[in-house]
Amino acid sequence: MNYCEIIRRLKKMGDLKNVEGMARFGINPENNYGNSVTSLRNFAKKIGKNHELALQLWDSGIHDARMLAAYIDDPLMVTEDQMDTWVKDFNSWDLCDNSCGHLFDKTSFAYKKAEDWSKRKETFVKRAGFSLMAWLPVHDKKADDKHFEKFLKIIKRESNDDRNYVRKALNWALRNIGKRNHILNKKAIKTARDIQKINSKAARWIANDAIRELTSEKVKNMLDKKKN
Repeated sequence: MNYCEIIRRLKKMGDLKNVEGMARFGINPENNYGNSVTSLRNFAKKIGKNHELALQLWDSGIHDARMLAAYIDDPLMVTEDQMDTWVKDFNSWDLCDNSCGHLFDKTSFAYKKAEDWSKRKETFVKRAGFSLMAWLPVHDKKADDKHFEKFLKIIKRESNDDRNYVRKALNWALRNIGKRNHILNKKAIKTARDIQKINSKAARWIANDAIRELTSEKVKNMLDKKKN
C-alpha cells in the first residue's frame, strides 16, 4: 500500500462528526479526518512497519496520518534529528502522547529526550518529555530504577508549571513511576510530599492527586502482586 492509497483510505474511513467530539476533549481539529485510535491501530497492522512511509505520512501534516506514522515507523531506524523535528510539530496532546508511547519510548534516545524536552518552554515539547517519563516505567521492563529516580528530581523541579497539558503530564509521570515497584512507590510519594510544600497551585494539584493514588489500597495490592 503506497502513500496516496493510505491517504485516500484515511479520508474514506474518517468521520467529521468525530472531529467535533475530539475537539471537545482538546484534540486539535485542524487537518483531522476523524479516525478513531482503534481504527488507526487496526489499519497500521495491515500496513506493517515502514520507516520511509512513516516519514511521508508525517510530512503530510494530516492529523490521522501522523498518528498512523507513529504506529508503523521502525524505532530502530528513528534518528535523534527525526525526534526533534517531529516534536516541534506536536499541536495536540493525543499526537504527542501517541508518538511518545508507541514510537519514541522504544528508541535508544528515549531517556535523553525525556530529560532534554523537560527543560523546553514550548507546551507540547515539554509535555513530550513528561509523556516519555510516564510511558517508560510502564514499557521498559528491564530499566534500572536509577533512571526513574532521576526523573523524580526533574518532576519536582518543573512542578510549578501551571499549563494544563504540562501539569497533567507531570502528574501522570509521577504516578506511573510510583506504580512501577515498592521502592519507587515510596520515593514517588516522598517526591509528591516535597512538591506539596512548593508555593504553587499547580504543584499542590500534581502532588495531592498523585498521593491519593499512590497510597491507595488498589496500588498497594497491585505492587504486592508484582513483587510476588
